[in-house]
Amino acid sequence: MMKTEILPTHTKALFAAAVQRAAALLRAGEVVALPTETVYGLAANALDAAAVAKIYAIKGRPTHNPIIVHVAGVEMAMRCVANWPLSARKLARSFWPGPLTLVLPRAKAIPDIVTAGGDTVGVRWPSHPFIQAVIRECGFPLAAPSANPSNEISPTNAAHVAKKLAGKIALVVDGGQSQVGIESTVIDLTANPPRVLRPGMIHEESLLAVLGNLQSSILNPQSSTVLRSPGQLAKHYSPKARLIVLNWRDAADLRQQLETRNPKLETCHIIAHTHIPSESGFASVSVIPHDAEAFARALYAELHRCDEADAELIIVEALPDAPEWRAIADRLRRAAA
Repeated sequence: MMKTEILPTHTKALFAAAVQRAAALLRAGEVVALPTETVYGLAANALDAAAVAKIYAIKGRPTHNPIIVHVAGVEMAMRCVANWPLSARKLARSFWPGPLTLVLPRAKAIPDIVTAGGDTVGVRWPSHPFIQAVIRECGFPLAAPSANPSNEISPTNAAHVAKKLAGKIALVVDGGQSQVGIESTVIDLTANPPRVLRPGMIHEESLLAVLGNLQSSILNPQSSTVLRSPGQLAKHYSPKARLIVLNWRDAADLRQQLETRNPKLETCHIIAHTHIPSESGFASVSVIPHDAEAFARALYAELHRCDEADAELIIVEALPDAPEWRAIADRLRRAAA
């Protein structure tokens, strides 16, 4: 067990000190937890295979699950890939920095362990100012999956990271609450036409508007022996409790559905957005606004809260069938698997 520092960033001086400390550890081949606008990342030098191996060990991550490489600018992204097509230029111009990962042929400098032995790499320019500052200070890209044990709920604040990884990493930087709240959209630009590998809050209609052509279905990883993106495993982003997604008309309908499943209502935690039951009889009822961006921002924090309350069953109100909700529905489906 090592001592884990937690450094704040809420003043200019604290921000600068945390950048220097994080960069020093990363240069020394260590792993640190950093804020991004999607979720908190567990970062190491993407060009150092031994450092990246520590990420897999700390998370208990399967070695066939690749890691996204985070950059500070298009020039650094281009050094991580073998070519930079027109589609990459268009998407970077439209959505970077931001929650979009581009999958392209990897450069020789990217170690096998980052790509899980595949011939492609996912690259992203995150918009959070802290991780941008660290990457610029280091001068090298960072491999950074979510800062949590493999398959568990991604962290959206420093407290989530510390609860799971304190004693396993040297540093957690507190950069506030993640403002997107779920992982990035991943698009494979080696496919023709391009294909979304993992949905995110930049949805297919927005990508289609830029590219003009897009494969309509998200790739089933069973059809590929090598994963090109994280977030494709059937079970992922999962709380300790069993999670079920349900439609209900009103509180009576919800109770009736639950009674047919024979759960103890007093151990059920409800997450609703439209049809909100009273708390009577349930362990808790949480309400997230009926807005996709707000729901994404709050979802993982609610699932963490349910875990901390030792929930046995989490019931989430079914989401609208609309493009802006698809990524959230994807995370819930994998959490319920």
